[in-house]
Amino acid sequence: MLLYVLTFTLALLLSLYAVPLARQAALKYGIVDSPDGQLKRQGEPVPYLGGLAIYLAFLVSLAFTFEFRQDVLGIVLAGTLVMTLGLIDDFGVLTPGTKLAGQFLAVFVLIKSGIRIEIAALPDWLALALTVAWMIGIINAFNLLDIMDGLSAGVGLISAAVLLVVALLNGDTTIAVMLAALVGSLLGFLWYNFHPAKIYMGDAGAMFLGLMLGALSMIGQYTGSHHVSLLTPVLILGVPIFDTLFVMYIRFRRGLPVFLGSPDHMALRLRHWGLTVPQVVVLSCLATALMGGIGLAVMVVGEEVALLLIGLTVMTLGIAAVVLRRVEMSHPAELSFRRVAAPDGRSGESRS
Repeated sequence: MLLYVLTFTLALLLSLYAVPLARQAALKYGIVDSPDGQLKRQGEPVPYLGGLAIYLAFLVSLAFTFEFRQDVLGIVLAGTLVMTLGLIDDFGVLTPGTKLAGQFLAVFVLIKSGIRIEIAALPDWLALALTVAWMIGIINAFNLLDIMDGLSAGVGLISAAVLLVVALLNGDTTIAVMLAALVGSLLGFLWYNFHPAKIYMGDAGAMFLGLMLGALSMIGQYTGSHHVSLLTPVLILGVPIFDTLFVMYIRFRRGLPVFLGSPDHMALRLRHWGLTVPQVVVLSCLATALMGGIGLAVMVVGEEVALLLIGLTVMTLGIAAVVLRRVEMSHPAELSFRRVAAPDGRSGESRS
């Protein structure tokens, strides 16, 4: 337990120290997200590079407290690739296609390092396909979720904490230490990112967060007395997954490209209802904690109860989707040609 506490504390302190430095550097070199009067409505330019601070706090805390084995190195290398890719994209020079290709490269590194879905009942080709789909989906889910002060970091923090509980219950030291480092890094960043945000994590942080949570949730142990518990990571990461599927559905119904910048997100619809930014973030974090708790319950209860819990969760999410879809949102015509290169604000996602 001392190892976990030490790793968490070191990551937290490093993050609290590194984030202000990253903010100063971003302001000095003009790496900022400027308001445009349309979807980006923050009062003044907000610096990026928060993701770089998260990454450094995570990496250095691991370097001081844990041994870098092959699987750990594989995850760190893949995380470094997407973080660097996102950092370049925060300068606004990458196309969505190039960014997606870089994400596939990072997933290839994971698979080559032995980080993949392993289910005995599945043929190897299907397990590999699921691995790629899961990782690409989660990376982009957290990237799309980063549209509001503290939202992606807060949801990621709660998700990582629940996964940490799973790892501790299973006695998986490797996953637990990495999650402790991630929780500490995110908590330190969230101190500066909560509304009104003094710094954004940018694509670098959002994609790094998505890759870490996707990989660490993928290799965790969930099987108990039944196979339904394999759905536990889907429940733990249910909020970003729900938001991504909801946005894709809305944009498909409107005949728009999935990667279009528009105010279709769950969080923005809650804002339209009159909730403040902190209220939306807290509500999203509570929903993440609730779904994480359901995921933990699915691991320990019997198969019939687990199926009932999952069924009730899916039904509740379906009702939520119907209610949120009825919220009338403005869709500026001038955004019809804009593709989202960095859903944290640079290409038009709202920060209001």
